[in-house]
Amino acid sequence: MFICLQREAWKPYAHWLNRLWGKLFFPLAGIKIEVEYQFRPDPAQAYVFCANHFSYLDIAVMGVVLENYFAFVGKHGVKNIPLFGYMFQKLHIQVNRESSQSRVGSLSRALKTLSKGRSIVIYPEGGIKTKKPPHMHSFMDGAFKMAIQQQVPVVPVTLLTNYKILPDETPIRLSRFPMKAIVHEPLVTKGLGQEDIITLKNRCFEVIDGALRGAHKL
Repeated sequence: MFICLQREAWKPYAHWLNRLWGKLFFPLAGIKIEVEYQFRPDPAQAYVFCANHFSYLDIAVMGVVLENYFAFVGKHGVKNIPLFGYMFQKLHIQVNRESSQSRVGSLSRALKTLSKGRSIVIYPEGGIKTKKPPHMHSFMDGAFKMAIQQQVPVVPVTLLTNYKILPDETPIRLSRFPMKAIVHEPLVTKGLGQEDIITLKNRCFEVIDGALRGAHKL
């Protein structure tokens, strides 16, 4: 399996196996999956999926929520996690946000990925900055810059309960709350230019923030 990850042609199969693992894991763990699809992404189209980030469970969940073939853009430290880190390094796009060279390189790889018809999943807060909703950290520009440059839709995704199932706390504990998520209507980028990055970023933030505040009655 590890050798196969070196070959581009095998990566969709590895991605499918990861999705299968997620679909088996949650029912076996007694965690119900509840996804509200306000929009059904076309598996044959590329998108930039942007989600809030309060739990490390967010990574595993996206393979269950989305049917699309996608690559994560995530922090380079994930590669140090045994087994999972190796697979992340081979299948996805790592970025060291403290290095301008790494940020430029990851953006270039993400643009190349989108140009090949593979979607991108990114947490535009740039990591777990706050531990409980609805208080998101401000979004970074990268996701919206790449979406506009490739003229692909941005799809906001709200992850409502992952922070309850697997809080970003020590000791690590897994609780049996339903996994609830919303896949929102896409934000169209056709005709937008780099001067529209801030507006697009703010629209995406408002969609997710509104869903989080509505779920928490704020």
